[in-house]
Amino acid sequence: MAAANPYLSHSSYSSSSSNCYSSSPFYRCLLSRSPSTFLSCKSLSFGFCGETPRILTLRSQARNLGPGASNGDGFGSNLSMNLGENDASITSSVSSSPASTAIDFLTLCHRLKTTKRKGWINHGIKGPESIADHMYRMALMALITGDLPGVNRERCIKIAIVHDIAEAIVGDITPSDGVPKAEKSRREQAALDEMCEVLGGGLRAEEIKELWAEYENNASLEANLVKDFDKVEMILQALEYETEHGKVLDEFFLSTAGKFQTEIGKKWAAEIITRRNSRLGNR
Repeated sequence: MAAANPYLSHSSYSSSSSNCYSSSPFYRCLLSRSPSTFLSCKSLSFGFCGETPRILTLRSQARNLGPGASNGDGFGSNLSMNLGENDASITSSVSSSPASTAIDFLTLCHRLKTTKRKGWINHGIKGPESIADHMYRMALMALITGDLPGVNRERCIKIAIVHDIAEAIVGDITPSDGVPKAEKSRREQAALDEMCEVLGGGLRAEEIKELWAEYENNASLEANLVKDFDKVEMILQALEYETEHGKVLDEFFLSTAGKFQTEIGKKWAAEIITRRNSRLGNR
């Protein structure tokens, strides 16, 4: 991340499966892949590269592609090569039940709990927050905020929960990476589509897509408020890390100055700044 914008770091998916997944051929294949495999667009992938990030959705491949078939980009035709001759047969045994798709999706979202936010790592913070930590406190902000005319508070909570969900796949795409905003959005959209495919589609998947797009496009009063919560949570975390680690993290405060859209965002940010100024004045 550029210091002013602490997106989350891209970390490779676990290269070893835990005992609870060891009996499943799907997870043996999924979790045994090395980080370098995940970063290849031509293999089972939870990373990103120059092309659209992809998850090889085993159920989808098994349902839509016959032996040797291709989906138009060569991905289907490489199924046996990508998974290995002995692993390719797992496509026929992976269940497409609602319980199975839910657990597949939640397992993918596990990375949101374990991936640390790169901005804090770059500033030498030991044991920094994860993506999920960040989203959780944003959801709490939406929960405790007062009622606002025309604002659906429950929708704000939902948006907060899903706004960074695509980072489970694409990880950290920061300004310092030199990726244009439109390209970053394209990659995240592609990742979100893959995640919703893992979920099995349907109403809940469509709701996640809608909530994410609403936030991405700043398309509603709810999105305005949650975008403010995103900044408020960041500067509150910066203040806490300053206090805990004896650091000065000016970049995070400078990057958000004057960018709050809502009265609540402005008031909460002002309270944080007041507390910070008091702390700095007492040093």
